[in-house]
Amino acid sequence: MTTTGEPGHPFTPATPQPRPAPDHAEGLRPGSAAGEQDRSVTAVGTHPHSAPGLGEPSRLGAGAADGGAAPDSGAASERRVPGAARRGAVDPVKALLHRHRDLCERAVDPLEIAAGLEAHGVTDRTAARFRHRDVFSLAEEMYARVSRAPEAPPAPETTDVPRMAVDRVVLSLLPGALCAAAVTGLRLTEGRTRLAVAVAGVLGVALGVRALLRRGPLGTLVHTPAGTSTPGTRAWTYWLIAYAVLGDGLLGAAVTGGPDGLPDGTATGPWPLGIAPALALALGCAPAAWAAHLFAVRARRRLAASRGLEEFAASVRPLLLAAFGLFLGALAALLAVCGAVLHQPAEPAPALTLGALLLLARLLTIHGFTRAPAVALAAAATVEAVAQASVFAARLPGCGPFATPVDTLVAAWGPGCVPALACGTAALALLVHATRALSRASAHARAEGQP
Repeated sequence: MTTTGEPGHPFTPATPQPRPAPDHAEGLRPGSAAGEQDRSVTAVGTHPHSAPGLGEPSRLGAGAADGGAAPDSGAASERRVPGAARRGAVDPVKALLHRHRDLCERAVDPLEIAAGLEAHGVTDRTAARFRHRDVFSLAEEMYARVSRAPEAPPAPETTDVPRMAVDRVVLSLLPGALCAAAVTGLRLTEGRTRLAVAVAGVLGVALGVRALLRRGPLGTLVHTPAGTSTPGTRAWTYWLIAYAVLGDGLLGAAVTGGPDGLPDGTATGPWPLGIAPALALALGCAPAAWAAHLFAVRARRRLAASRGLEEFAASVRPLLLAAFGLFLGALAALLAVCGAVLHQPAEPAPALTLGALLLLARLLTIHGFTRAPAVALAAAATVEAVAQASVFAARLPGCGPFATPVDTLVAAWGPGCVPALACGTAALALLVHATRALSRASAHARAEGQP
């Protein structure tokens, strides 16, 4: 039984404790002496308002008054370390890293992360909020901080422009070789044999172009995910190519009241065929593949050397225009050679505009932009179809004015002006769109199997 005045008696007056200095609680640090920590915690617990923010001060003080150890003294001292509670808030990259963790773990180099961030709308101005001068610097930090498997391949080094593989060179030459063989067969045969040769030649060229578009620089397997192709693009492309062979001859004959018969496979029949433009376009698959390969590799090298999105865009636009101009020059030379060999003077404008439209549409498609090419191809094909239909519709009673615009154009510039205007306008619109879309870093993200 305890008496008044003994320790532990409820009526024993508590020994007054000295009020701690204002900076005494702030001076607690992990590693200080145990007695000093006990005295400091007891003092703080006795006067809870002297050190706000420690949490449950009265319980700490009671534990110290009963002579027991203060179990939360170490935690309280750690919580009082200046800046410890705010350490997570000064790392703005951590939240961004967590949001794009899948992108960072799959990336094989910082360039892929930079392209992915740019595709999600992160610009150099946004990177400044994360205390980085540009997106590339931010991507390098994210690539360095993310954890990845040990077997992940190392970042590829920037090398010189690789040459196209032999099989891809053969594929790029295959459509032109098959078309040349078909044209030779048409010139050496007659009657039903010529018709069979024409059908076989069309099928052979179609299969050759299909093989070229499935592999190599013009292929989409490594760029475009499954299910992203726009329906109808292939059909509009077939229409434009068929019009290049059959359309001008049909329109010219229709304006003068024809045609008087079916095409016989020659350029002088009742329904003339555009053999020289078709052969030049087939042979143009090789320079188109080379231009696409050159643009893709050079753009990736510029991506590795650039230190900002604006700098990369400014360096890629001239590269795109140079590749586009080289292809047009090669196609113009092929048109001249084919016309001279076949003794068929061909108008260069329809074939050049069609080749430009097809190349730009393919460049956008293989880099993941499929909607704009589909719209441009559909618009050009629709204009050609409407022009042909208006001429034949004018033969109906009371529908003569329908053919007035087409008749005026054909009388002034020939039947080739219709595809030249249709394909040229669509190609110009695609060129403006391509200079913006293909100057983004996300359009040149490296993927396995790319040239």
